[in-house]
Amino acid sequence: MCKSVSDSTGTLEILRDIDFSLNRGETAAIVGASGSGKSTLLSIIAGLDTPTSGTVHIDGVDIFGLDEDQRAALRAEKVGFVFQSFQLLGNLTALENVMLPLELAGRRDARVSAVQMLERVGLGERLGHYPKLLSGGEQQRVALARAFVVRPSVLLADEPTGSLDFATGGRIMQLMFELNAELGTTLVLVTHDREIAGQCQRRITIEAGRVLALA
Repeated sequence: MCKSVSDSTGTLEILRDIDFSLNRGETAAIVGASGSGKSTLLSIIAGLDTPTSGTVHIDGVDIFGLDEDQRAALRAEKVGFVFQSFQLLGNLTALENVMLPLELAGRRDARVSAVQMLERVGLGERLGHYPKLLSGGEQQRVALARAFVVRPSVLLADEPTGSLDFATGGRIMQLMFELNAELGTTLVLVTHDREIAGQCQRRITIEAGRVLALA
């Protein structure tokens, strides 16, 4: 798979000859220097960005063989996201943030499932709290609950501990790996942290848009 962009100055190759596969339930870290193409690769895996050539398969489905609406529906059902900046909706409570993807999917058990997942991440007493009343670690736990509540096939995390202190980040990663194992989700995370990368089963090193090493 390749990704390039062109302008009046020429063509810039962002990703070149990317080719790897992951088994269901595996954990993989994408590592590399800033500007190496890690976040672009994550966006393409999610179907949020499109490759210049090549494709991505999730559960055997060629996601770029789908139109935008179909791709969005697949993403809602099979892909979870966790971001460095949490991306919670400030006007919704913790419970409402976690319920949202279930409600969008038309799930009648949205409230029950969201409560159960928030209890699982240790926030059973924070259901009615808005993000501004939660610590950074608590906000990231809400984000984890929202990502995992739909039981996605793939969870994509972009520097999930980047805005947290070391101790809080460590607890968040432990929780993420626990949830991943419990639900059998394939976890793909972008990180600069070698210790976090070392906890993953696979390590994909990107340099100048190419896979330098695959372990």
